[in-house]
Amino acid sequence: MKSLHFLNKIVFVINGFAAFLLLSGYLLRFIPPRIYPPLSVLTLALPFLILSNLLFVAYWLIQFKKQFLLSALILVIGFFQEATLYEFFGKSLEKEGSFKVMTFNVRMFNFNHALKDKHVPEKIEKLISEEDPDIISFQEYTLVTSFKLKEYEYKYVKLQGNQSSFGLAIYSKYKIVNQGSLNFPSSMNNAIFVDVLKDTDTIRVYNLHMQTLALEPQIGNLRQEDSHKLFDRLGQSFKKQQEQSELVLAHQANCKYPMVVNGDFNNTAYSYAYQKIRGNKKDAFEEAGSGFGRTFIFDFIPIRIDFMLVDPNIEVLDFYNYGQELSDHYPIMAKLHL
Repeated sequence: MKSLHFLNKIVFVINGFAAFLLLSGYLLRFIPPRIYPPLSVLTLALPFLILSNLLFVAYWLIQFKKQFLLSALILVIGFFQEATLYEFFGKSLEKEGSFKVMTFNVRMFNFNHALKDKHVPEKIEKLISEEDPDIISFQEYTLVTSFKLKEYEYKYVKLQGNQSSFGLAIYSKYKIVNQGSLNFPSSMNNAIFVDVLKDTDTIRVYNLHMQTLALEPQIGNLRQEDSHKLFDRLGQSFKKQQEQSELVLAHQANCKYPMVVNGDFNNTAYSYAYQKIRGNKKDAFEEAGSGFGRTFIFDFIPIRIDFMLVDPNIEVLDFYNYGQELSDHYPIMAKLHL
């Protein structure tokens, strides 16, 4: 530090703080949010902190300074975690008997959004028709007469409350032999499941919509909210996510079929809820995806909060990220083989 000039000393102090926050963020997946809910908010900043530390590494390397080691060592620690920000090598395989599963938060087909587009249902229907998934999970689903997927003979729709038009849905080309709802208490969010019969195999598909964070897609909107209130609100949401993840795990414990768990987790892969629900399952993006795997529109930050987790016995042959802005989320799809 003594050999650094004044400006670099300031940069190194900022670098040290960013490295400390990143290391702390890595550890949060092991700390239940109910212990201190506001602390868990840091998991949302992990993508930004990783990119920031990469920039610090580049900054010091350009100057041939050993200070690059600080951020480099923290990034190496993160590299050996299960969760990854970026996948360099995807894969695309073909196998007879494979099937495709898609998940998409459709934001009520934009009907309650300021930028209302009455053609969104048809555009989503067209995308689905082109990509031809066998099973689709929808979050923030609503009944829209212009949205018709005639090729899907089986479906399970669960709306919240008797008068509500907001909820979850699973469409399937395979026969649904069992279905149900987990009914998250004191929440507009929920989880549903179906058991589908594919040939002679029964597969359990969960569609999760974890507690909503109510985040606007622009960082500027967050700056306008009082920081104390923001941290408290998000912290309480993470606490609810922990409670909801415990309900999901308890329900899954009684399942004897191979599982596909997908949906909008409203949190990153570095969160406590994600790590608990993942358990020994495989993340389809990490198995076959490439790039950042961005699923949520949040300015320039590549946030991945929509996931597809599969049973260890299910092989992930391919993974697809879509860039069409038909909602505030992007759809994802995986090709699977049992």
